[in-house]
Amino acid sequence: MGGRRGDAPDDFSFVSPVVKYLLFIFNFIFWIISLVMVSIGMYARMMKHAEAALACLSVDPAVMLMVVGVLMFIITFCGCVGSLRENICLLQTFCICLTLIFLLQLLAGILGFVFADKARNKVTEMINNAIIHYRDDIDLQNLIDFGQREFGCCGGVTYTDWSQNMYFNCKTDNPSRERCSVPFSCCIISKDKMVINTMCGQGMQDLEYIEAGKYIHANGCIDTLVNWIHSNLFLLGGIAMGLAIPQLVGILLSQLLINQIKDQIELQNYNAKHRTDPWS
Repeated sequence: MGGRRGDAPDDFSFVSPVVKYLLFIFNFIFWIISLVMVSIGMYARMMKHAEAALACLSVDPAVMLMVVGVLMFIITFCGCVGSLRENICLLQTFCICLTLIFLLQLLAGILGFVFADKARNKVTEMINNAIIHYRDDIDLQNLIDFGQREFGCCGGVTYTDWSQNMYFNCKTDNPSRERCSVPFSCCIISKDKMVINTMCGQGMQDLEYIEAGKYIHANGCIDTLVNWIHSNLFLLGGIAMGLAIPQLVGILLSQLLINQIKDQIELQNYNAKHRTDPWS
């Protein structure tokens, strides 16, 4: 009789409270984050009226934020309730969803590396569309200016890309005062100057590349961004790991809890069977 599984005390449980509540806390934190994401997305969507400016993007960022937030809310809700109620069905749903998301992210990274040229062309197209709608929306304008200042670049491929914008277009019949100019964010700002010339981009598209390079960042943002990525691969790898580790932890904890619940159910069935038939 010794050594039988049924000899365990009546209050014995295979389910570890540490694993159970650690998984609950893990999901609860991301459940709160998902609510914040949905709220921010809804607020941004209600406040945003410049639909033409958003045409430069494949997906409205506010809508994307809401979609990701709702999906995260549903998945983490399954994890929260599944861990508290020790529900195998909800925990398996949570684990499968996390696994699929992890694999999709991995696939996206591989495809982005394999089809780098197509990804580059898509980014170029998005930047060119953003240039066209530069003056249509203040948020888009601030985003472009921030990118050009931080990366020290101008336009998509080159500074003359700004001719695609109706205000900066170099056509002789363009009545704009900014004709053949570039935004102030393209300018090279000297730190020793007391007074900043905000009109430093005036007429820069009329100048040759070398001459314009004395006053503005003449290199396009595409090549500058690619060079930045190549120079910061370890940083990007760290960010990727930071996104992957919580998912792997969630998968590990949920699978561990599922196995413990199955063992507990097996123990309960064994005990119930031998209470009714002690000679079996």
